Amino acid sequence: MSVQIESGAIDPDERRRFEELVNERVAADLNALQDERITFGQQAADRLADYAGSWAFIFGFALFLAVWIAVNAVAVTARWDPYPFILLNLLLSCLAAIQAPIIMMSQNRQEARDRLRAENDYQVNLKAEILLEQLIELAVELKAMQARKA
Repeated sequence: MSVQIESGAIDPDERRRFEELVNERVAADLNALQDERITFGQQAADRLADYAGSWAFIFGFALFLAVWIAVNAVAVTARWDPYPFILLNLLLSCLAAIQAPIIMMSQNRQEARDRLRAENDYQVNLKAEILLEQLIELAVELKAMQARKA
C-alpha cells in the first residue's frame, strides 16, 4: 500500500520522511536484533548480573560467609584467617571490585536496548498517528460525498 501526503501541508523533506515511514514496516523485534549482535563478553556480563542479583546468590554467599567465619573462629588449628578476618575482607573487596563493573556493563546494554525500544515505539506511534489522520480525512471526505449525493 502506497500512501501520499498532501504537498501543501508540510515541507518537502518532512513529507518525504513521513511517506517513507508510512510505507515501510517500522515494528521490529528488537530483542532478536540485539541477541544477534551480542558478544561473548556481553553475554557473560548479562549472566553474571542475572545470577548476582538473585536470591540463590545471596543465600549461597551468606552460607559461604557463615562457614568461613565459623571455621576460622572455632578452629584451634589450621586457621588461615583469624579474627578480624582480614583475608575475608580482601576477598569481599575483590569480589565487589570485579563484580560492579561487570554488572554496570550489563546495565548499559539494557539501557541501550531500552533506547532502541523507545525509538521503535516512537516510530510505530508516529506511523499510527499519520495513518489515523489520513483515515479521518478519508472518512470526512466520504461523509461529504455521501451528503452531496443525498
